[in-house]
Amino acid sequence: MKKGIIFDLDGTLWDTTERIIPAWNIVLRRHNQRQITVQEMQSYMGKTLEIIGELMLPDLRKEERRKILDECCLEEQSYLRNYGGILYPDLEQTLKKLKAKYNLYIVSNCNSQYMESFFIAHKLRDYFSDTECNGNTGLSKGDNIKLIIKRDHLNKAFYVGDTQGDLDASDFAEVPFVFAEYGFGSVNRKTFTIAGISDLLNISDEILCS
Repeated sequence: MKKGIIFDLDGTLWDTTERIIPAWNIVLRRHNQRQITVQEMQSYMGKTLEIIGELMLPDLRKEERRKILDECCLEEQSYLRNYGGILYPDLEQTLKKLKAKYNLYIVSNCNSQYMESFFIAHKLRDYFSDTECNGNTGLSKGDNIKLIIKRDHLNKAFYVGDTQGDLDASDFAEVPFVFAEYGFGSVNRKTFTIAGISDLLNISDEILCS
């Protein structure tokens, strides 16, 4: 029986908000748009670029929003690939122990370049059997979770994330959800909860081996 743990990226494996704010604000100044704060950026994490554009630049046409956001993404990639984000405590040690028992995956609403920056900066690619993102498929997070499960022939899996959207995606994909309460969001019902990534070492067997 093939078992897997599927991770969200932002707010679950790393935090890039403070690192990418300067890059985004450079682009926004270039287009005479208002500057954004760390708190505002945190509220965008986990959302698709289309939704971020609607929230951040509501007065612009869709095409204008997308042009600015594409520039923001290009500006941030250079920085992230060189300096990375802030990894949550004990991340690599935890991934190493989990990898010894289970297959690990990432499903995010980011673009493929952003995912690649995570791997380039932090050298964690070998821990993950497969990844998928909205930027590659254009699909919702729930659909991408389903895609990973089907593509990698998983018999049992659960999703780890930090927002209501992550919980909703897990429900859609019909897999258990583990809430990373150290991340950016909240959820509307009780579920498996971890206070740090290393807590997965205590509950993964309970979810996948029951």
